[in-house]
Amino acid sequence: MPAPTPFDDFLAAYAAAVRTRDVAAFLALYDPALRVFDMWQAAPLEGLSPWRAMAEGWFGGLGEETVVVTWRQAHAQVEGDLATGHAILTFAAHAPDGQVLRQLDNRLSVAMRRGPGGWRVFHEHTSAPIAHEGLQAILQLP
Repeated sequence: MPAPTPFDDFLAAYAAAVRTRDVAAFLALYDPALRVFDMWQAAPLEGLSPWRAMAEGWFGGLGEETVVVTWRQAHAQVEGDLATGHAILTFAAHAPDGQVLRQLDNRLSVAMRRGPGGWRVFHEHTSAPIAHEGLQAILQLP
């Protein structure tokens, strides 16, 4: 079995931070010079301050729900101090009794660099394909 890549480590830490709503752990995955093209934002987010505001709003708005993040089709490339990765993430909202309330899929691509504090994401892009007929986002991917 191949050794985990920085992207594999990112996915696991991302899922843990989301599940526990740990804003500090979530932000620790990202470089201060972060640029995010988020499928839920019209304009790119630049830096950790708007990313922190997004995370605080997301986690704070969950009420009693827990979000479980899983992934599939993960691929990574590592070259020296740079790494890229892409995967399909599933975000499932669970009620306190464990019942899945809803879920959706996102396509994720990241670029990471290794620095003194370890590997950090400096570019992230999430998306969903758009159905040609009706121009609606497809949030359940095969």
